[in-house]
Amino acid sequence: MSENGTPVRIRHFTDPGCPFAFSAERQRLRLRWLYGDQLSWSTHMVVLSEVLPEDLGPERLARSRRSLHERFGMPMAWTPPPANAATVNACRAVVAARLQSEERCGPLLRRLRVLCFAGLALDDPGVIARAATEAGIDPGELDRWMRAPEVEEALRADMRAARSPSPASRAQDYKLAGPPDERRYTCPSYELERTLPPPEAWPTAGRVDLPGFRPVEAYEAAIANLAPELARRPDPESPEAVLAWADMPLGTAEVAAVCDREVADVREELGRVARFEPVGGDGYWSLAG
Repeated sequence: MSENGTPVRIRHFTDPGCPFAFSAERQRLRLRWLYGDQLSWSTHMVVLSEVLPEDLGPERLARSRRSLHERFGMPMAWTPPPANAATVNACRAVVAARLQSEERCGPLLRRLRVLCFAGLALDDPGVIARAATEAGIDPGELDRWMRAPEVEEALRADMRAARSPSPASRAQDYKLAGPPDERRYTCPSYELERTLPPPEAWPTAGRVDLPGFRPVEAYEAAIANLAPELARRPDPESPEAVLAWADMPLGTAEVAAVCDREVADVREELGRVARFEPVGGDGYWSLAG
């Protein structure tokens, strides 16, 4: 039985520096809107890089981000950043916050992503401190958490798990990364598991693994097979209602995904009720006041 009584637990493998994971935030927000606290989440770091990547210069990185913005619509600055950045220390910060609680982990991960794709370097201690402040965490306290031995142990455990894809995930090898003998999860990857006994006479799946970037319908289908008894919340009444619910600035594509509506229509409505902060080819909306 699950610790918090939710029927489905989702292990979310990600990295604050992954543009695909950032682009997939719309799917995760849509699931959170539809199912709320009927799902429990745990966040695990893949750690895409421990040293500065040499094969992805700033110009190439900028072109890649612009291409991904054009495909998925998330706010990404496409001016070349000052330098490449390893993600390991930002991942360590997320794990340190997670060991305190998922409630602390989520906002920190979000702010790290937002700052990263606004063009800042994740290996800059000042950027991590800024993300902590914006997530409501004292930077000095976060630094103390990060130095605890159990944080490094948990980070390395995450990395091992990300590099030990499940048999079901290995059967979806086209969604994995790494050399043939060292396959790993791409970001985001989900392991979904049923944690409560199914309703009587309702056979369900026990686990469904979905490595890699997926449309939201794939996750909804997995959840339906794991827990057909879950209640699915109606779509939001308005884009404004999404911003009030999220309680954080959202990209236009994210609001549109939660609403299950066209981006252009949502942008037009948001322009009447929300503040806009541009980043790259889009930006973030928040409620006034």
